[in-house]
Amino acid sequence: MKKQLLTIGLLVFCMLSTSDMLAQKSSKKKKGDTPAATEKPKKDTKIKPFKEIITAESISRKGMITTHKVKDKYYFELADSLMEREILVVSIISGTVEDFNFGGAGMKAKNQQVWRWQKKDDQILLRSVSYNSVASEDQPIYESVKNNNFEPIVMIFDIKAITDDSTGYVIEVNDLFTTDVPMIGPLDERQRKEFGIRSLDKSRSIIMGMKSFPMNTEIRHILTYSASAPPANSNTNTLSMEMNQSLVLLPKVPMTPRIYDERVGFFSVSQIDYGLDEQKATARRYITKWRLEPKDEAAYLRGELVEPIKQIVYYIDPATPEKWRKYLKQGVEDWQKAFEAAGFKNAIIAKDAPTKKEDPDWSAEDVRYSVIRYTANPIQNAMGPHVNDPRSGEIIESDIIWYHNVMNLLRNWYFVQTAAINPDARKPKFDDEIMGRLIRFVSAHEVGHTLGFPHNMGSSYAYPVDSLRSTTFTAKMGTAPSIMDYARFNYIAQPGDNVALMPDIGVYDKWAAKWGYSWLPNITKSDDETPTLNKWVLENREQIHWYGRQQGSPVDPRAQTEDLGDDAMKASSYGLANLKRIVPNLVSWTTEAGENYDELDELYGQVIGQWNRYNGHVRSNIGGIHETYKTADEKGAVYEYTPKEKQKRAMNWLLENTFATPNWMLDREVLRRIEGTGSAERIRTFQASTLNSVLDADRIIRLIEAEAEYGRDTYSATEMLTDLRNGVWSELRNGISTDVYRRNLQRAYIDQLGQLMKETKVSISGWGSSFYAMRSINVSQSDLPALVRSELKTLQSQLKRSSSSDRLTQIHYQDALARIEMILDED
Repeated sequence: MKKQLLTIGLLVFCMLSTSDMLAQKSSKKKKGDTPAATEKPKKDTKIKPFKEIITAESISRKGMITTHKVKDKYYFELADSLMEREILVVSIISGTVEDFNFGGAGMKAKNQQVWRWQKKDDQILLRSVSYNSVASEDQPIYESVKNNNFEPIVMIFDIKAITDDSTGYVIEVNDLFTTDVPMIGPLDERQRKEFGIRSLDKSRSIIMGMKSFPMNTEIRHILTYSASAPPANSNTNTLSMEMNQSLVLLPKVPMTPRIYDERVGFFSVSQIDYGLDEQKATARRYITKWRLEPKDEAAYLRGELVEPIKQIVYYIDPATPEKWRKYLKQGVEDWQKAFEAAGFKNAIIAKDAPTKKEDPDWSAEDVRYSVIRYTANPIQNAMGPHVNDPRSGEIIESDIIWYHNVMNLLRNWYFVQTAAINPDARKPKFDDEIMGRLIRFVSAHEVGHTLGFPHNMGSSYAYPVDSLRSTTFTAKMGTAPSIMDYARFNYIAQPGDNVALMPDIGVYDKWAAKWGYSWLPNITKSDDETPTLNKWVLENREQIHWYGRQQGSPVDPRAQTEDLGDDAMKASSYGLANLKRIVPNLVSWTTEAGENYDELDELYGQVIGQWNRYNGHVRSNIGGIHETYKTADEKGAVYEYTPKEKQKRAMNWLLENTFATPNWMLDREVLRRIEGTGSAERIRTFQASTLNSVLDADRIIRLIEAEAEYGRDTYSATEMLTDLRNGVWSELRNGISTDVYRRNLQRAYIDQLGQLMKETKVSISGWGSSFYAMRSINVSQSDLPALVRSELKTLQSQLKRSSSSDRLTQIHYQDALARIEMILDED
């Protein structure tokens, strides 16, 4: 199976159902439902003898769906036993063009879907199955759910022939893969508009080939569109994309699903279950996980480690460079210790893919095999997706996409975060052993996604900042409780600290594996597990076991990407001190005789980028809200404001380390080797970005709400705005001249206030019950315009009273006054 699927690190939720709660569950065939396969073609039918359609020159492949190619026609041979079975469909973009999407080839084009083949008279219907709304088949409401979720007919096929043994039907499927069928195509509506898609040209759309295996069938095809603005090769007015469709047979008996708990990090699938004893339509979520069951149930229940009936096995792509294979395998098998917490030994292993001589039938496209795919691509990334049963959440298989250029990303991270204390990182090309260890780290992270674990961005908050400078602490605990955090490398460590530099499978990972994968006896339905699972959560409520979900724009400062420790200001001060140690050494650490300064240029940019990450970690504390999911049997609030003291320290940190001119990065030895000009604009860009984020409408309104609720006990919007103005315009109080960097910053300040005066309603993403939640803010009817107007008038008054002996400073103040007057006049 060509199963290159997207994850992570990027998150898509599928609509699932359970074995005992399915409105669309395959119904048992009843007498008179459909004509049996054993019926012979009638004389007036268009059905022809099998050998007349599938001739001797056919190229055939047996499998779940037996495929036939006769000249330029492709046929599916559908067994009668396949009728009404659920088939998972995964649509992958296997060949793409520049600037079409992020990730390139291997990205999913659509959410995974479910198909069902049905026979009606002399035709086969292809129907799309939804698991959004369900009810158990034995409940009275089942028929209503079924009727209100009628399955669309995707396409109708004439039966061309019936197999000689009368057990299957032959249909021609060229039109399914060479015409514009949106549900399996590469384009969404936005892309159709953006690229000026006019129509699909069937004459230039072809099937490249089909492969069939016992549990899946793979179809590779090219779709060609007429386009007025294609993303590449614009002079052709053409967009051609190669697609791979994976058709996967789902189990007859679904796994009993495990109910999702928002206090533990798992990918999940959702449905509305009308069959529950509730007085409303109730949404149910189930975690995605592999089916692990002990070989020896008695030994398992005695507390012994037991091997599972079926191991999770990953094969290493033969295209993988030999020297990196062992590290990828180690990343897979690092998870064994997490599964031991769930009572299983050797639950997950890695193997080299067999050679043709060892197993001529082995194929990476076969759904029975999960593979780490090595992709020759300049993308600096790796992804760990998985395919799951939409009825139960059972993970069926996974292919990790490993882009070759992820090594450059690892080099950059490791350099900027550890080179100040780590001689191994002070070179443009790392030794193989160092790069191998970094590959192992990312391999383990991506494998975690394929096991059902999302990012836990709150994990690293559990460790006190100074503990990450302790040899004994980091040796025992690593640098974060979860490898699923974006904790990266220990940028807190200072020269002389002999500490661990990167995370490993941690305490949280073991806890999550125990909660999600422990086998419980005598379970017939999901609700049977709930008391035990809830008890486990209540017994493990320490910060080290906390799950902090990923947010589109961080509102909870404890759950951020790329951060470490429980205090962003303290951690960022340590990190910044290391960046200041790196810059004077950049030339010697990044250059080699006979080479140009490309590596110096790239790594200098990485240093500035790391500084900007620290800015982001700190500013998220201002107006921050802590989100700690709880159930009704737990004490305390779910949402709490970040303490005032922490918000004040965050503002002071930004004034001292972000908005004050960062002279440490203006190193002439570096700048004169990589550019003739650009440093002023670079600094303006990063400072303005942070400033605009602090002066964000959503953040300020959160501060207004906090003050309304807690009064002086919280950091108010007026106090924040006053502190920011006094810091950004400190020259007005001390009378010193402004440099070009400060003048740029101050103009950005006025511009952002002017922008806020124009806002009426804004939509904020990334806060609410899900990662993609949106909420609208009516800015014009809030206190925000009044506060901004007051700030502008106060600044206007201060500028009118100001004076400076510096000519550029005088001109700048005059210009600032004119800008403010324009904003107020327009208002």
